[in-house]
Amino acid sequence: MQSHDPSLYTVRAAIILDQEGQRLLAKYYDHTFSTLKEQQAFEKEIFRQSQRSESEVLLVDGVTALCQRYSDIMCYIIGGPQENELLLLTALTCICESLCHMLHKNVDRSSLLDNMDTVYLILDEVIDQGVILESDFQQVVQRLSFKTISEPAFGFVLFDYITGNMEQSRGGKEQT
Repeated sequence: MQSHDPSLYTVRAAIILDQEGQRLLAKYYDHTFSTLKEQQAFEKEIFRQSQRSESEVLLVDGVTALCQRYSDIMCYIIGGPQENELLLLTALTCICESLCHMLHKNVDRSSLLDNMDTVYLILDEVIDQGVILESDFQQVVQRLSFKTISEPAFGFVLFDYITGNMEQSRGGKEQT
C-alpha cells in the first residue's frame, strides 16, 4: 500500500483553454504528463469532460481537475488524486479573481492573449513549482500593481542616468 504523506507540492498543472479546447496557457509543475503529446491528450480529455459535466471537480486520468468558466475560456487547476479539492479551489479562485481584477473584469480569450505577461505573473505569484504561495487575490493584485508601476519608472530613471539626461534635467532645474 502506498502512503500519501502530506506535501506542499499540491498543484500539478494550471491550464487555460479557449472555448474550442485549444491551449492558451499551460504550466506543468511535475512529470505526470511529461511530453507535449501527453499534455495535449490530457487537455483534450479535461476539456471534453468539463463540457459534459456541470461539476467543477473532475477526476481525469488519475488526477483531480478543478474548472472555472469565463466567457470564452476555461481555467483549470490540476492536483493529485488524493489532493484536497478545497485547497485547489482556493488557488484556482485566487488566480481567476486576480485575472478579473488585473484585466478589468474583461476576462476573455482576446484580453488574455493581449496580456499574457500579466497572466504568467499572476500564476507565478500564486503557484511556485507546484506549491501554493498565495490564496488572497488582493495580495497578488497589490504586488503586481506595485511591480507594473515601479519597474517602468526605474527603467526610465536608469535610462536617463546612463544617457546623461538626468544630469541635464537637474542642471536645468537648478538654473531656474
